[in-house]
Amino acid sequence: MSSGAGLGRRAAVGETYQVNPAWRRLPVRDVLPPLQHALAERGTAVLAAPPGTGKTTLVPLALAGLLDDAPGPPRRVLLAEPRRLAVRAAAHRMSWLLEEAPDGPAARIGHTMRGERRTGPDTVVEVVTTGVLLQRLQRDPELPGVDLVMLDECHERHLDADTALAFLLDVRATLRPSWAWSAPPPTSDTAAWSALLGGPDGPAPVVEAHGVSYPVETVWAPPPRAVRPPQGTRTDPALLDHVAATVRRALAERDGDVLCFLPGAGEIGRVAGMLAGVGEVLQLHGRAEQRIQDAALAPGSGAGWCWPPRSPSPR
Repeated sequence: MSSGAGLGRRAAVGETYQVNPAWRRLPVRDVLPPLQHALAERGTAVLAAPPGTGKTTLVPLALAGLLDDAPGPPRRVLLAEPRRLAVRAAAHRMSWLLEEAPDGPAARIGHTMRGERRTGPDTVVEVVTTGVLLQRLQRDPELPGVDLVMLDECHERHLDADTALAFLLDVRATLRPSWAWSAPPPTSDTAAWSALLGGPDGPAPVVEAHGVSYPVETVWAPPPRAVRPPQGTRTDPALLDHVAATVRRALAERDGDVLCFLPGAGEIGRVAGMLAGVGEVLQLHGRAEQRIQDAALAPGSGAGWCWPPRSPSPR
């Protein structure tokens, strides 16, 4: 295993850690032993887990050896996320689970994105954007100091993620065959990802966690008149009017916050302008200030969140 400058020094093996007991309520905890076993046997694994099970926040802690009740070898873990907001959110949530201040000088959880790096000598889990991961692979494909790479939301197709995946496959095949890494795709894509990440011994093992289901009510809210389909980057203003009206209706009829998906930053700004007076409206996109992103993750009351949609999954 390569060593050298990387995520920092590792705490002594056997050291006990104070961990928030909330981690025991995360469904993914039940598959931590088989996941550790799969990585020990094959060096790679596909983790199939629905949203909300803890795969993004609990699994990296376990793989780094930071959970006493889920023992495993100490590792330096690099977790790659496709979005800046997801990077900061995952890092802060893991810090919360470890009951330590995020971004502190002795923090074991760090994060890096373009123009912002929060790591220290004690960092053992670093959350990065896929763009940062790609830059590091181009600079030094062996990623010295990293024991395990975890690709989150790996089904989202974009150039940085696809290129980083190609680099990782090549590095593991030629330079670091003992390198461990894990990818959690949607449950519908596990067979394809298992074949892709496999090797001479066959497909990569698949470890599946089951989530907790909650009742979901679907409310049909068609626009009052026909809406023209998008033409290039132009969205029919009638659709934005209808979206704003639907958000107002949701806030009036339901308790809690509203998360609204829109095509881009321009549409987000226009709908946010139409929602003046309804309460706190947070405009979330790649260029949003850190304080806005942090506010969106904090508990609120009656807030409207405007958010760009996800990239489509591969088919």
